[in-house]
Amino acid sequence: MNAIYTAVATANGREGRAVSSDGHIDLPLAHPQALGGSGQGTNPEQLFAAGYAACFASAMGVVARQEKIDINDASITAEVSIGKDEKDGGFGLAVVMRAEFPDHLQGEPGRDLLEKTHAFCPYSKATRGNIQVELVIE
Repeated sequence: MNAIYTAVATANGREGRAVSSDGHIDLPLAHPQALGGSGQGTNPEQLFAAGYAACFASAMGVVARQEKIDINDASITAEVSIGKDEKDGGFGLAVVMRAEFPDHLQGEPGRDLLEKTHAFCPYSKATRGNIQVELVIE
């Protein structure tokens, strides 16, 4: 791969800060309450969900333009879950990608668009075979 852009961020754990090299991200981090934390900051799962949803939506725009499909009223929501990994006793992630589509993308047209987007999206490529990703049309 020939890099076109490289994002750089530094963090010091789930109870600290995450800061991007350009200063656009500067967030307090905290364990979510569900993991016994205060919930008084963002967490890696939220950051991953935001990044994956944005990337997937952008990738869907590219695929839709190639296929001449109108996606003006479409949106993507990523749900990132963390839980115990039964294989090694550590933690693992799972993702549900929820597509809110207008009527013309319900059923097979929307499913086809989602599958093509999932094959094209860089985040999907990076997670393929490592994280369970479920595609849902709403």
